[in-house]
Amino acid sequence: MGRDGMTRIGVLEVRLALHGVGSLKEKRGIIKSLLERTRNRFHVAVSEVGCQDVWGTAELGMAAVSSDAVVLQALLEKVLRFIESEGRAVVVDYRVEIL
Repeated sequence: MGRDGMTRIGVLEVRLALHGVGSLKEKRGIIKSLLERTRNRFHVAVSEVGCQDVWGTAELGMAAVSSDAVVLQALLEKVLRFIESEGRAVVVDYRVEIL
């Protein structure tokens, strides 16, 4: 348990616009690669959670666990910057929540 005896869960939800995607197969390839790189680099749980059948949009959900809310906030901000820097998708909206 952390200093205050609390387990913290950080959640990041991201909506992405995928420009120039011509098929669901192409979208899934982009998203699969992004999910794998995010998971491997940051050790977070990550999944496509919405808009699975929409070519130009993706909704991703990420979660991490820590005893320190500040650490979680910083980690999820790094994940968001990483996704933005990848260049295959534009972040349209996002939400960070620490539980």
